[in-house]
Amino acid sequence: MSINRGRVRWQCRRALLELDLVFMRFLERHFDRLTDDQLADLDDLLRCDDYDLWAFVNGSKACEVDRWKEMVGLLRQR
Repeated sequence: MSINRGRVRWQCRRALLELDLVFMRFLERHFDRLTDDQLADLDDLLRCDDYDLWAFVNGSKACEVDRWKEMVGLLRQR
């Protein structure tokens, strides 16, 4: 099963401004180079609530899902 990149890109648009800014930077730097497995992990991660996602990115909450940790690391890059 292949993941629709356009749908995932659209889901990166978030209601929380801080997250939206993080995802804009992420999309510019990393999105086009993601493997299918990474894209699947990102697709899964995007199902999280914005406040949980923001907590993962800003480090106030540990990401407990091993397969999401790589994506969270990429999102944290400045």
